[in-house]
Amino acid sequence: MIIAGAGPIGLALALALARHEVPSIVLDEGTGLAPESSRSTVLRADTVGFLQRIGYGRVTADGRGWTAWRTLRRGRELHSVELRHDGVLHLAQHRLLRGLRDAVSATGLVEVLPESTLLELEQEPGQESVNVRTQRTWLHGGYLVGCDGTRSTVRKRLALRFPGRAAADHYAVATIRADLPFPGEALLHRDQPRHAGAPTAREVVARPLPDGVWRLDWRLPPRAPGFSPDQLIEQLRATLAGWNGGQVPPYELISNADYVVQQRLATRFQVGRAFLAGDAAHVLGSLGMQNLDEGLRDVDNLAWKLGLVWHGHAPERLLTTYQQERRGAVIARLRAVDQAMPLLQPSTPLLEARRSLLSGSLRRNAELLSDGSLGTGRLGGAPAYPAAGRGQTGLTPALSPTSPGVLVPDLPVITADGTQDRLRARLGRAFLVVLVAPGTGVWATEHWLGAGLMPQLSETTEALPVPAELLVTESYPGAPAHTVLLIRPDGHLVAAVPGSRPEELTVLADRARNAAAELPVPRGAGAGGGTKQRERLPAGQP
Repeated sequence: MIIAGAGPIGLALALALARHEVPSIVLDEGTGLAPESSRSTVLRADTVGFLQRIGYGRVTADGRGWTAWRTLRRGRELHSVELRHDGVLHLAQHRLLRGLRDAVSATGLVEVLPESTLLELEQEPGQESVNVRTQRTWLHGGYLVGCDGTRSTVRKRLALRFPGRAAADHYAVATIRADLPFPGEALLHRDQPRHAGAPTAREVVARPLPDGVWRLDWRLPPRAPGFSPDQLIEQLRATLAGWNGGQVPPYELISNADYVVQQRLATRFQVGRAFLAGDAAHVLGSLGMQNLDEGLRDVDNLAWKLGLVWHGHAPERLLTTYQQERRGAVIARLRAVDQAMPLLQPSTPLLEARRSLLSGSLRRNAELLSDGSLGTGRLGGAPAYPAAGRGQTGLTPALSPTSPGVLVPDLPVITADGTQDRLRARLGRAFLVVLVAPGTGVWATEHWLGAGLMPQLSETTEALPVPAELLVTESYPGAPAHTVLLIRPDGHLVAAVPGSRPEELTVLADRARNAAAELPVPRGAGAGGGTKQRERLPAGQP
């Protein structure tokens, strides 16, 4: 496997493939160093769990969880959410890169080639390889994945368009060290009280990082010039004074930057044996959404499919579902932004008045305003994939935990040898067959491992046409006792079936690995399990 790009997405893909025992070569345009910068990212619980299981075990120690999120307007609170310590994680990108590189160095299945830029790629129809040329040599691999950012050379060599908006949002950023009066909390402050001499920025977001560091993002008009150095200091001091009763607390300015958020989507994510992932495939970041989060979901989706095909457990047509699922999910996200943007971020007083007439006060929409930052709702929640449930790509909040395609919740489980673990910690290697069996946490393992449905279910799991592991859990939301769940390696539910039905589980697993909607699914295979639909993907610009 050849991976172009040694950023977070390329390194994460290499680690995810290694978990599937697939070797890879990573082309790194740089020297492997990760200097400090103002760049940081917000990760959700599912993507944090993904990083942990592929080898970046210290990710939570490198970042900072939030205790709460608050939305304010003119100093008055409109909306607040109390958060678990592991609900949202904010970490600096240089720490993320260093953690991923350390994990890569610990596996023998990844080779990183420093100062290697992809210059050309060749793939012939019917051939089982793709060839790429760097400034040093030609490389030959089974597949190529372009993780080389918004200016992706792989995307250009594949002649794929990248339409969208060149300036959807504009931010001025400062990273500071200071003691703010809301430790551990993140907040969005709209229409902060103005101070004489300060430039106009209608919105600021404050997010804590480890070691007393904060990242502040001021939203500017999309095509307006950024702050000058003097204006940045004035705005920073005015913002800090607004949160501290008019007094500017001591602070240290660590770094600052100015960036424009684009909204773009590649017309295709796959051409033959070449794929796109992360910023090379899509760019989205308005309303607090995190493109890195979506890029890691690309990786989780693609890695297990490449792993099954690589080891001969699935035909190559399984790989076509990567574009279907991931591009469909990003399209749904971009459409949600298009619908929410006029309500949440009016750019002029006239639009502000219109928004008030159409939707009432900002208070009514404050929860929607937080979705992108917290990874909830239509702007941030985990997607539900159509290839698992044969329906339209949707977003989890509209579906139940037993709907095919949804991301399963994290639950305590017990393995077939009696080991206690978490459900998501078992992901990333094989399909999971999970029996809902109340009482397993109370009784000794030897009393139930050989009783009830377990012997037949164990035989069924071993006989499935894909690698699979049998687990047991006390309960699962919306699933009665003796329900059996079939879960993909990326944590998305294939189906929930009542009891041990070997033929149904076999057909469901066969369909999941063949990506064939026409395979008949017996009755009882969960909501939507027997639907014969082919998704029609939107084409062109989102």
